[in-house]
Parts: sequence; structure tokens; C-alpha cells
Amino acid sequence: MVKELIRDKARELGFDSVGFAAPRIAPEERDHLNRFLAEGRHGDMAWMEAPDGRRADPMALMDGLRSVIVLGVNYGSPIDPTAILSEKERGAISVYAQGARDYHDVIKKRLKRLGRWIADEFGSDIRVFVDTAPVMEKPLAQAAGIGWQGKHTNLVSRRFGSWLFLAEVFTTLDLEPDPPETDHCGTCTRCIDVCPTGAITEPYRLDARRCISYLTIEHKGDIAADLMTAMGNHIYGCDDCLAVCPWNRFATLAKLSEFRPRTELTAPKLSDLAELDDEQFRSLFRGTAIKRTGRDRFVRNVLIAIANSTEPALAAKARALLSDKAGVVAAAARWAVSRFQSLDGAPAASLTRPTQSEER
Repeated sequence: MVKELIRDKARELGFDSVGFAAPRIAPEERDHLNRFLAEGRHGDMAWMEAPDGRRADPMALMDGLRSVIVLGVNYGSPIDPTAILSEKERGAISVYAQGARDYHDVIKKRLKRLGRWIADEFGSDIRVFVDTAPVMEKPLAQAAGIGWQGKHTNLVSRRFGSWLFLAEVFTTLDLEPDPPETDHCGTCTRCIDVCPTGAITEPYRLDARRCISYLTIEHKGDIAADLMTAMGNHIYGCDDCLAVCPWNRFATLAKLSEFRPRTELTAPKLSDLAELDDEQFRSLFRGTAIKRTGRDRFVRNVLIAIANSTEPALAAKARALLSDKAGVVAAAARWAVSRFQSLDGAPAASLTRPTQSEER
């Protein structure tokens, strides 16, 4: 009865999936995390290396924890994420970041309302999380029956395909766990086959250092030339492995208006984005997930897409940024100019790494 009341309240607040799990991470999942870190596949995401063990032990995040309520919010888009990839003069932004507001802010507001209601209604202590703490949310979501981790390591839902944001309520209520979801990938390898950079090195095994989402969002420095070439026109995130999943045939459009794509972010012109200064960047992306990346890394990504476009009309945009004060921008501009020069048969420009002073 308590579980059904919580489900009803969660759906009333805009959550599309609701499941219940015990506060435990399976030993094989902990082993997978430890191997991932030991092999350095997390790149420079040093925050994943926290030695306190909390990431693999939900009990360490809350005293008296008895149950985890896992919630999913659908962000399905009416736009095919792969259509933009053939438009060389435009940039591809991940579906989750095309909305008017950062999903963290949108979900957290509803999550806090749900948490307060549970606390008041049932006298429970609670903590809420939406990608804001060391929570292994995908294994918990699978344990709660929300979906399963596909061969690309992302969550897949039989109801919503690839397009679910996750959040959690930790509670002292003793709630019976739901049946876990099972793996329905079968023999399909579409997500592995489509990855432009070979980041999915084998089924269920990701090397973040090669992942375009990591490179365009998390990675702060230079990017290897072979990876830049493979990035195509991706300028923030990548949906390739998500978009090809056959389970997306069941996907539906997002109900929350905040997750519906803004027109100016569905197919922005690279020529316009290359001209952004810091103030213009902040203005354009105010309130969105993109803002946290910052102007410098974002324009770096735009310059890589400009180089990959091989469109001569965009070469001037790269040349204009050769002396940019941000080292990562100047380095990407030099690489882009070199690409255009090689296409023209001219000697390639020298691509030295930026100095420490340039990086600052």
C-alpha cells in the first residue's frame, strides 16, 4: 500500500518510472567499477577515485537507510538525433542538453517535493540524489526494475528506450524491493558498431577516454588527433549509441516542457558558435546543462567540428581564433587550420601544444 501511494505521488509530480530496490550494489558491479578505475578508463574524472568506498555502498551515504526509490524521467525527443550528423556546417548537441533548462534543476525541484511528502506522510528520514553524489544509479535502477544496462553501459528501458534521466530517494522506510529487470540486449551489437571512436571496446565495457560525451564535456585539455577526426560534428555529448538501440521503437515524447528541444539548439550553425565570447556563451546557454562546460571547451569542440566539415567557407572562422587567449581554443584552431591547408595542398601548420601560460 505504501509503495503504491509513493508511485502515485511520484507520477503526479512528473516521474515516468518508479521502482524500489534494496540499498545494495551487487559484488560483480563493485568489481566492474574497481576494474574500470584501475585501468584508468575514467580518464581525468578524478572525482570517481574517492577512496571512501561510498560509490559502491549506498549504506555509507545515509544512516539507517533501508530502501532506495529509483525514479526515471522520460526526455524522448521528436527529432531523430542522427539526422544532424550529415549536416556538416551545423553542430550536434546531445538530446538531453537541448532543453530550456538543466535537467538537474528540473528534476531536483520535483524530487525534493516527493521527498518532503514521503517524510511528512510516513515519518521517514530521506535523502535525494539526481547525479549529485557517488551513487551507482544504473545498477540500482536495474535492481528496481526500471531498465537494464545495455552493451553500451547506459540504461535501456522497455517502455522508454534510451531516454531516461535517473534520480533516487534514499529512505529509512522498509519497502519490499521490486523484481529486477533482466538484460534484453540479446545478440544485438548496434551500439558497439556505431560508436565513431571505438569507445565501447567490448559488450558492457566502456573506455571513457575515447567516448565523445566525455571528450566534449568532461575533458579539459587537448584531444588526440585521431579522436578529433572521429568526432565529426559532435560539439556537446553524443547520442549515437543510444539512438540506434532497437528498444527506442517504444520511446515516447517527453511530457515535461522543460525537456522539449529549443529550436536554436537542435541544429546550430558552427559559424555562429565559433564567434561566441564568454558573455555571449553564458547568455545563449543560461540555465542549460551546456553552461557548465564553459565557453573555452565548447568553442574547442566547435573548431573540431569545423575542421571535420572540410567546408572552405568555415576556414576563416578557425583562422580568427588562432590567437585566442584560451590555450585549448588556440590549439584546436591550429589543428583546424592545418586540416584545411592539407586539403588545399599547402604545407600543414605547426601544431605545438599550448604552453602552461596559454592554458591558464
